[in-house]
Amino acid sequence: MPESWVNSAERIGIDLHVDLSGPGSRRAVLIRALRDAVREGRLPPGTRLPPYRSLAADLGLARNTVADAYAELVAEGWLTARQGSGTRVAERTAPPKRPRLPKPAPAKPATPAYNLLQGTPDATSFPRTAWLSSARRALGAAPNEAFGPGDPRGRIELRRALTDYLTRARGVRVSPERIVVCSGFAHALRLLFGGAVLHGPSPSSRLRSSGGYPLAVESYGLGFHREILANAGVRTVPLGLDEQGARIEELASGPRVRGVLLTPAHQFPTGGPLHPSRRAAAVDWARSHGGLILEDDYDGEFRYDREPVGAVQGLDPEHVIYLGSVSKSLSPAVRIGWMVLPEHLVHGVLAAKGEREAWASVLDQLTLADFIASGQYDRHVRRMRQRYRSRRDRLVAALAERAPHITATGIAAGLHAVLRLPPGTEASVVKAAAWQGIALEGLAQFRHPQATMAATDGLVVGYSTPSEHAYGAAVDALCRALPPDERGDPADRRVRPSSAARPHAT
Repeated sequence: MPESWVNSAERIGIDLHVDLSGPGSRRAVLIRALRDAVREGRLPPGTRLPPYRSLAADLGLARNTVADAYAELVAEGWLTARQGSGTRVAERTAPPKRPRLPKPAPAKPATPAYNLLQGTPDATSFPRTAWLSSARRALGAAPNEAFGPGDPRGRIELRRALTDYLTRARGVRVSPERIVVCSGFAHALRLLFGGAVLHGPSPSSRLRSSGGYPLAVESYGLGFHREILANAGVRTVPLGLDEQGARIEELASGPRVRGVLLTPAHQFPTGGPLHPSRRAAAVDWARSHGGLILEDDYDGEFRYDREPVGAVQGLDPEHVIYLGSVSKSLSPAVRIGWMVLPEHLVHGVLAAKGEREAWASVLDQLTLADFIASGQYDRHVRRMRQRYRSRRDRLVAALAERAPHITATGIAAGLHAVLRLPPGTEASVVKAAAWQGIALEGLAQFRHPQATMAATDGLVVGYSTPSEHAYGAAVDALCRALPPDERGDPADRRVRPSSAARPHAT
């Protein structure tokens, strides 16, 4: 019967790197190299060595030289040789010498007991079974060309699935040709601003501070994103915020800008949606000034006490770049995001990305395409929406019972809440939380360094991050870290029944 590749691989044995440099005959050098490999543990007991012929061919030695070296090491007890079993490292060889360990590094700070940082979904809720089923179907159905270098636009299966989903669920006006897959929002920013995509000669595309125009951003947002823009040579100017979202009128009245980065569905981190009149005003500004809107739809699927807020991109696809990912809805470990681009930017983004897909795993793209097309993505989002709503309700109920003077805002949607604190207390409360073993951030962490709007004290509490079994203890520890109500008796913070436990969305 012909020998299968499996049997052949077993017969040939392992690949083996042997250093034949050093004094002495080739036979002596080979014996010394194999002995050192066994002694140092690089060849563990029981390891099957390559046959004479294979190792001789790999090393450019005569077959008899290898056979003699093996025989010598068998005689010394380093190797064993049995008919039908090949040559193996002997089980009774001396254990390898323990290498000298480096001096221990300085002790790292203790890992917080409770993680209430924003931005990460509950890792224990990842839909493993459904994702694995999609991976199996996608792998079985994938054409051979899917295992090549890859289309820089992303797999057509995923772009079609995203077209259907974004049109239906987010009100995006899109076709597969307008979508470019990337590895997430940060990658999208680097593609848009790191090359020549938005630094062209026309006034509507020059956003670099050297000879161009700055980019407007919201006064509160992720510093990491501002850092990416700064590294690309893009200067940012902050827009004020109020209860209706970003103050769009400042685009025309403030410093001249040619683009604006917004989180219109759920302002990050303060939490409110951009008012409909301001959504329309932003589009009017882009049309009249030849500007661009970058729409970060980072957690638009998670809404609880309000009607869905569609994408601004649906109002004018030629003046809005729509950016999304699965980092909040599924996991940041699934490194897949997307850009829905105005037609005139598609070629430039593809040129910046390169001729092949080198960022987002093609197999993950195929899996996500099946996950969306099969309805599993919608089911997962609905399930997590209910879970996160329950967590939000538990947080607000605990505040009503133990810290009624603390207001939670931005809770009608999203994965975090902002707890408004008395003026001048934010730093001390963050420190008190750290003493309680809680990892969280204050609002000041997200404030633009040049923002002129009045600063407010607050905590950004991510209620999606802890596992389900740890969440109750995390909320309890948080309540212990909050400041007392200076207007009344601190004893009022004790746990007591309350009829005001129902959350109030703001």
